[in-house]
Amino acid sequence: MPISRRSLAAAALALVLPLSACGSGGDDGGPTDASGKVEGDITFQTWNLRANFKPYFEDLIADFEHTYPGTHVKWIDQPAEGYPDKLSADAAGGTLPDVVNVSPDLVAPLARAGLALDLDKAAGTYRSEYLPGAWASHRIPGMKGTYAFPWYLNTGPLFYNKALFEKAGLDPEQPPKTYDDLFSDALRMAEKSDGQVATLANVPTIEDFGRYGVPLMNRQGTAFTFNSAKGVELLTRYKELYDAKALDPQALTATPESAGKKFLTGAVAMNPGSALDLGNFKKNAPSLYRNIGITDQITSTGHVNMYVMGVMVNSRTRHTPAAVAFAHFVTDARHQMSFAKKVAIFPSTAGSLDDPYFTKEDGTDETRVRVAAAKSLKNAVNYTPVLFSDQMKTALRNEVAKALQGRQSPEEALDNAVNAADRLLRQG
Repeated sequence: MPISRRSLAAAALALVLPLSACGSGGDDGGPTDASGKVEGDITFQTWNLRANFKPYFEDLIADFEHTYPGTHVKWIDQPAEGYPDKLSADAAGGTLPDVVNVSPDLVAPLARAGLALDLDKAAGTYRSEYLPGAWASHRIPGMKGTYAFPWYLNTGPLFYNKALFEKAGLDPEQPPKTYDDLFSDALRMAEKSDGQVATLANVPTIEDFGRYGVPLMNRQGTAFTFNSAKGVELLTRYKELYDAKALDPQALTATPESAGKKFLTGAVAMNPGSALDLGNFKKNAPSLYRNIGITDQITSTGHVNMYVMGVMVNSRTRHTPAAVAFAHFVTDARHQMSFAKKVAIFPSTAGSLDDPYFTKEDGTDETRVRVAAAKSLKNAVNYTPVLFSDQMKTALRNEVAKALQGRQSPEEALDNAVNAADRLLRQG
């Protein structure tokens, strides 16, 4: 997958996945025991990575084949556009590769169709090598098991404008950490600025509900639960921010670009971002750059949100030991660390984030953000339910907008959003 893009919708996958689909190894499938001899020909599919990282993957494959004589890895790279459709077609046609680059939302329908190998059973010995939250990210509600090795992670800290905090009488060295802190500081910011400065420019997303401590889905994976009293409480508090202009009035239609512009001009006091944004501030808003603060995502659970990519093993491969060994090879600490130094991502392996590369600043903007993000990832979790589709996200956003505008109560809004999400879930 492209490093900078969010994962694509998996809806197409859920439509046409027969349980008889098989991998490139053949129609009969293969053993789930990965303890045998590592040998044989396997295929490895990535998600739009060849253009920028061809030498890296060619060297990695050569290293694997040298480490395990008698193996051969055929590398396939698919374009970003239509990747879920391609996985669906391969699964239905029996041509799904042995080792596949997936995101949690894409592995879910494959696991439910019996096409993703349960790594808790086949490769549980490797579990301790990964961050607990990363290993858990490819579990599927209602199913036992873990269905992909965690690969690279990403997250983003929050930027805040110290000058605006100080002007509002808030301590610029003590930005809000929890939602309680955030709501208190935001209301004060709006009051002190006569509604001219909002603290946030975005409406709450499913990740916000997760970070607030709202249970998002039942354990069976059959229904969403973010319309609980805790969820209603969060949306009610956002409504208070909106009414006080502590939430930007244009938040209902905001994009990352428009929110970024609000922050750049001083109309908003906090905004997520990256090292690229710091460079933009330095060039186009030097006064903001001199007053920029970097802090963790807001969370009341003690865990920030992370985005994770994985490497799945096709349960129908004829060469299970080789496929599992290669998937682990791609995602082990040595290779993840090497990959992280080529692009702005973070390894999912335990201990890797303690490396000086992620802990020591060198005065550059890129390192400043990398160190801040790496620190928060050690106990991060992927809050977005793997079964929560883009259509469901749209439904939630639409209902939240109605509640903020006063067209319906927060309780009605979340009931409607959950009903829409459950209906989409049943449709598969």
